[in-house]
Amino acid sequence: MAGIVEILPKEYGYIILTLTAYYFVNLYMQIQVGRARKKYNVSYPALYATEADTKDYKIFNCIQRGHQNSLESLPIFFVLMVLGGFKHPLICSCLGLAYTVTRFFYFKGYSSGDPKGRLPIGGFNSVALLGLVIVNITFGVSLLKA
Repeated sequence: MAGIVEILPKEYGYIILTLTAYYFVNLYMQIQVGRARKKYNVSYPALYATEADTKDYKIFNCIQRGHQNSLESLPIFFVLMVLGGFKHPLICSCLGLAYTVTRFFYFKGYSSGDPKGRLPIGGFNSVALLGLVIVNITFGVSLLKA
């Protein structure tokens, strides 16, 4: 009986590496939120700051929201990568890298304190995610035809 490694396409390694790259982007965001908590004196368990917490509450909230938004879409990104990668590992890896890079810029723009800063490059993360959805739809349809 063959193990899972033997039945995966050789290029599936790119899926694993892409997901690992996203880990590092997420780690970067976590560190930035931690630093902002110290800088703006926003202690746990508060998820967001109020004007009573710090005069820079809007900047802190932008940093926190940039990371939180990324966490909200993380599960679907991972599922689409893992499943779509079974059939189309190279396409999914390219889309996943695009998603990862644009998520980094989304966070950087958001954490500037101006929520609109997330959009110039970061707004393209939804295009990459849509590409992953399309790949998964075609994979699902191909399985129904098999």
